[in-house]
Amino acid sequence: MDSTHPYLAGDVPRAFAHRGWHLDELDGMENSLSSFRRAAAEGFQYIETDVHATSDGVIVVHHDDSLDRTTDSHGAIAAQPWSAVKNAKVGGREPVARLEDVLEELPEVRLNVDVKSDDAVVPFVKLIERHGAHERVAAAAFSDTRLARIRKLAGPKLLTSMGPRSVAVLWANGWVPWLRLGFLHRGAMAQVPVRQGGLLVVDRSFVRTAGRAGVEVHTWTIDDEDEMHHLLELGVHGIVSDRPDLLRKVLRERGQWDGRG
Repeated sequence: MDSTHPYLAGDVPRAFAHRGWHLDELDGMENSLSSFRRAAAEGFQYIETDVHATSDGVIVVHHDDSLDRTTDSHGAIAAQPWSAVKNAKVGGREPVARLEDVLEELPEVRLNVDVKSDDAVVPFVKLIERHGAHERVAAAAFSDTRLARIRKLAGPKLLTSMGPRSVAVLWANGWVPWLRLGFLHRGAMAQVPVRQGGLLVVDRSFVRTAGRAGVEVHTWTIDDEDEMHHLLELGVHGIVSDRPDLLRKVLRERGQWDGRG
């Protein structure tokens, strides 16, 4: 693993609060500034989140490409300027946040940012440059092409996950190691579901192959205690969860919680 990069400093396993802490009184507040504040207050050093760009290039924290599901507003984010999007309230309670707001308010937190659209790539990279946030932000995407563009623009200072094709290469190398396909994959982290359809992705062989390639394995989205224990036994390097309370409990039971709370 590229443990020399500040983003991956510290012991594994890494605990990621998926879209922040959106439990109890924050139910329905995923990807809100309040959910991020709460995750940090609960001791989480890593938060997973998502971003889109408005029509005028403002990077906002939001999972879906439209505002409909989680806010009291409607319409595609990419089709609206920030002056309109900023009026949308998550859960009807709190304005949609800019990524810039999160970086400024939570300087100690490390963010795993899923860049959801091609038009967000350039303003996202410029924002990271402007804030000098390379050491506390990692970029992810479900597109190898998008990730390649991010790497080209940001350079090696910005850590990235592996795209789907790179993960497939890593998985295949576990089954046929003599192929030596490692040169084909890009990214420092394989952030993957345990299963993709009927295919088991994460098993002991996959974790071992990733380790040989210098790649961390982060599994998502894991909300069951028994599955958390099983994955940690396999040696995964990180778990992303919508139940950060349970993830913290499991890690504490195993003596592996290194959070601040």
